[in-house]
Amino acid sequence: MAEDITNQELSKGMSKELANELTKELTKEGKEEKEEKKSSMFAAFVRDMIARMTADRLIGPKLQNGEIRKNLVEPPWKCPACFHLTQIDLLKCKAELLSLAQNPSVHRVILQLHGGGYIGAMRNKYRSFAGLYNEIGGGINVFTPDYRVAPENPYPAALEDALDAWQWLLQSGCQPGRIVIAGDSAGGGLALALCLYLKDHGMELPEGLILMSPWTDLTASGESYETNYTLDPLFGNTKESMIYNRDYVGEEDPANPYISPLFGDFDGFPPMLIQVGSIEMLLSDSTELAKKAKESGVKVRLSIYEGMFHVFQMGELMIQESKKAWEEAGKFLRVLDRRREETFSVQDEDKMYV
Repeated sequence: MAEDITNQELSKGMSKELANELTKELTKEGKEEKEEKKSSMFAAFVRDMIARMTADRLIGPKLQNGEIRKNLVEPPWKCPACFHLTQIDLLKCKAELLSLAQNPSVHRVILQLHGGGYIGAMRNKYRSFAGLYNEIGGGINVFTPDYRVAPENPYPAALEDALDAWQWLLQSGCQPGRIVIAGDSAGGGLALALCLYLKDHGMELPEGLILMSPWTDLTASGESYETNYTLDPLFGNTKESMIYNRDYVGEEDPANPYISPLFGDFDGFPPMLIQVGSIEMLLSDSTELAKKAKESGVKVRLSIYEGMFHVFQMGELMIQESKKAWEEAGKFLRVLDRRREETFSVQDEDKMYV
């Protein structure tokens, strides 16, 4: 097609140099379209692979109920030479601070709260996430607590450890307005719960929130728990999955906003980026959160990725949709930068929060 257009334009007197440039651009566009289609096909392949694994009679139940996640044994993580990883002892758990080996940031940090249904500890994947946050954040430090999990440590253990991590950052000289809290799945819910706690106790809130498939409603009352029941490749077609696990809730009311932050008051909250897949059973956890937050005057960007599954961002840069999600998170961080420095227009900010 590019060749036909070029010849047609040449016959109208276009210079050969300009025609060649046009050919290059059209060819480039064609390659990008093919690459995006290929990446989307790869996402579908991963989605189908997850579905097949969960359908397996032997490993499926263990994958869905979190047994594999909780008992996973991993090799030691080898920190890339470009980073420095510092081990921190908090009051009741350990944490890790990832920073650049050279010229580390001293002004801004991401507090990362990992997922795992409140029953799974931190894994190597979140060290990779920390590296990605560092990259998209222009060298930003990433602080990740390995908070206590259930059933050994039910609510409020995770929230206590998240608060301890927050206070450690403040005591280390970080300003609340230079801290972004990021979390996926249970970690996304915990990020919101921490903000609710800070607000309720008259403490300053973070600069912003990055929430990937956040688990915000442990009462499982959302519409998508029914509409996506047969579509979700990870949690679908069973009531024995992690999203129905009550080990973390224990004897508490699951509607407690510190457990299910969807039922909290978001007035005064910082800007939020919410990313979720369209076929997740937890879809409504995100859509209802975005609705309530917007009604409270919060700046919210809700991005629903078509055909995507729970925390599809674990595909990192290998899946096109995941890559776009990480790029979007980087843009969100840059918008927060400009918002703080007041170097943007209201129109520019409004483009982000749609």
